[in-house]
Amino acid sequence: MGDNLDKFSLLVVDDEVEFVDTIIKRLRARGLDVQGVESGKEALELMRTKSFDLCVLDIKMPGMDGIETLQEMKRIDPSMEVITLTGHGSEELALRSIETGASAHILKPVTLDELLERMREVYEKSLRNRP
Repeated sequence: MGDNLDKFSLLVVDDEVEFVDTIIKRLRARGLDVQGVESGKEALELMRTKSFDLCVLDIKMPGMDGIETLQEMKRIDPSMEVITLTGHGSEELALRSIETGASAHILKPVTLDELLERMREVYEKSLRNRP
């Protein structure tokens, strides 16, 4: 796990509290800087005070949905990598999230290991693409 992932900060945005809590506990146990919120609005407020390298964002949330949240996130911090999640298997949403600026899209349910692997890929790619 030592390859770069232990040095990055992660924001998890999902209205499923148990999912967020589980990810946070398991990633903090691995020494990652992780914060979780349950809505797009909370995520945007947090982003105004702290910057993150990567965000895992659920698309299907009550209130402000993931696509709207993603658009605002990219306005606040265009360099933050975003991985979108949806449990509804909607290819249209996956496509919209990529068009809106997401680096990757994952279908739920996803194991923590799968998520970590995808986070590692996205983060390493972003490091390679930096000037």
